[in-house]
Amino acid sequence: MARVDYYNDPNAPKANSIAVAVSAFIQDDEGRILMIRRTDNDLYSIPGGQLELGETLAQAAVREVREETGIECEVTGVIGLYSNPNHVIAYDDGEVRQEFSICFRAQSLGGELETSAESKEVHWVERDELKSLKVHPSISLRVSHALAGTNLPFYT
Repeated sequence: MARVDYYNDPNAPKANSIAVAVSAFIQDDEGRILMIRRTDNDLYSIPGGQLELGETLAQAAVREVREETGIECEVTGVIGLYSNPNHVIAYDDGEVRQEFSICFRAQSLGGELETSAESKEVHWVERDELKSLKVHPSISLRVSHALAGTNLPFYT
């Protein structure tokens, strides 16, 4: 399903739903960041997706990382809680979702990089490479909060 992210756009459509989403920030032993290139909007992102019935938030993050990247991980902390009503995501089925996402810090436990229906590219990215990638501002915010290294979660 295709999507369009609207961020601080006065012409954005009005939200008609909200869903719990999770994302995971993972660095390898060399400090590189696990990033995907999404199939639905062609932007680079940290792995993540929607919470499913019957799972915890941490389980959702682990599942999404595995599904989108092939990497097994464990959640080690919370980076932030993101609920910006000025960030809406319009899907081609008519849903316009207000952002609500919990971003976790996680540690890789192994696995092999592989793409999926949701990720057309999967990479370990050097920090200085981030500025050359097309990344949505909401994901850039999560990455900058993660790299700040504070133990206190960001929240809105």
